Amino acid sequence: MARAIPVVDLSKFVHGDADERKAFVDKLGKAFHEVGFVGVVNHGITKDTVGDFYSNSKEFFSLPVDTKRGYEVNGLAGQRGYTSFGKEHAKQSQVADLKEFFQIGQFVSADHPLKAEYPDNVDVAEVPEFYQLGKNLYKSFEKAGGHLLRAIAIHLDLGEDYFESKIEDGNSILRTIHYPPITEEPRTAIRAEQHEDINLITLLVGASAGGLQLLNNDGEWQDVVPEEDEIVINVGDMLQRLTNNYLKSTTHRVINPPKEQWHVPRLSIPFFLHPKSNMDLTCLDACVTEDRPLAYEPITAGEYLDERLREIGLKK
Repeated sequence: MARAIPVVDLSKFVHGDADERKAFVDKLGKAFHEVGFVGVVNHGITKDTVGDFYSNSKEFFSLPVDTKRGYEVNGLAGQRGYTSFGKEHAKQSQVADLKEFFQIGQFVSADHPLKAEYPDNVDVAEVPEFYQLGKNLYKSFEKAGGHLLRAIAIHLDLGEDYFESKIEDGNSILRTIHYPPITEEPRTAIRAEQHEDINLITLLVGASAGGLQLLNNDGEWQDVVPEEDEIVINVGDMLQRLTNNYLKSTTHRVINPPKEQWHVPRLSIPFFLHPKSNMDLTCLDACVTEDRPLAYEPITAGEYLDERLREIGLKK
């Protein structure tokens, strides 16, 4: 079966010669323009970093519901700590997704200029290593994402460092998602209804079970099946907006397994790479052409995030 998404080797960009770097940039740019998704190997995120956080996440989600609810932080729109089952839905759907999740945000010191914008992360007493392991994975994802955005900046002729200051101490989110076993006929056949991501790019480390699908250019749903040690990257709406639809934020969803696998839970760990809230998402001049007229009003990343959190039901 043909792969739904192309695959690139990040080490060719980070450690390669000029030709290897150029080939990587061209391939990544083409993938983001045509498909909106790419698989990445040799990304520098170690198996242990992923595995340890996975097992701690499992431990957290198996805690009693009342204990988990103790880690739900009111007024933060789910941006830190626990969000219970059935809170979030896709913006065009009124049916809640079949999932619960825990979110970890940026780590900054008490005297950092952005501290007021970034609430403290939530420490889970029952799973003592969870906080530190989450931080390790967060930092690894940030590093890999930074390399990918450097390549995209080169592809867009913006200069390699274009995103650097915008994503340093950015508003990124590490989310660990638990789709519990399905115990009765669901109202919808979907664990996560079709949607696009809000951020610049999303980095997803292999889920514990299949189900991820993307909507291709012909309007067909295709399974995204990463190989072992491959992370899946997709363009988010902020990057699509910045590039006036040149780079593609592709619709995707997580479908329920066949009935005989309903008893199998699914764990998935995406990293939503966000810039700082003050990043200007006004469409780049070079991306506005006769064939692609200006599609969006100017907006900052923070304003856009706020708008979208309301649409998906996390912010009132």
